[in-house]
Amino acid sequence: MVSGGTQEKHAALPEQVVLLEQTPQLKALMSIVRNKETQRGDFIFYSDRVIRLLVEEALNHLPFIDKVISTPTGAKYNGLGFRGKICGVSIMRAGEAMEQGLRDCCRSVRIGKILIQRNEETAMPQLYYSKLPPDIADRFCLLLDPMLATGGSANKAIEVLIDHGVPEERILFVNLICAPEGIEKVLAAYPRLKIVTAEIDAGLDENKYIMPGLGDFGCRYFGTEGV
Repeated sequence: MVSGGTQEKHAALPEQVVLLEQTPQLKALMSIVRNKETQRGDFIFYSDRVIRLLVEEALNHLPFIDKVISTPTGAKYNGLGFRGKICGVSIMRAGEAMEQGLRDCCRSVRIGKILIQRNEETAMPQLYYSKLPPDIADRFCLLLDPMLATGGSANKAIEVLIDHGVPEERILFVNLICAPEGIEKVLAAYPRLKIVTAEIDAGLDENKYIMPGLGDFGCRYFGTEGV
């Protein structure tokens, strides 16, 4: 089993990985979210705060174009505008918890869904359902899932997006916690996308659970059994 504690130094992070600035505020928020004693209401509230930070950071990595506008004073302002349309795609079920954070930042954003589960016979991730915006190939895509563990489900979801015409370099995978093993597997298969995360943990235990982790995010957020 890997030792407890998140990684404190990330000097060797791949350039495709964007790690939130490790501020005292973020560390305090993650301490609440990770605490097994945290009640569901607080878990939701503080998870939502971290998700909002992640979405805001992810938006910084979209392309922009120069844009000149006029202010109410009659003066010109040299600003920026988004270059292209965006959408969100949540990996069900836990990824759905991140949808509101995206909506809070991007009004009327289109959001698709992908359901991937483990095939008991093959032990491989299998696509069971997808509903995506019809013009997703023309959009920058924020793929939403709170936890990146082995990378199997993430890679399957990315495969679905690419099969629907989304260029790999237009995908930003947004999550709260990554295991190094998952980062390695995703980037080995899709080296041109970006991963935006709040923290990177020590690794996976013998059961492929992220350590120290936070338990089952979906169960804790939605109040179902199995934590």
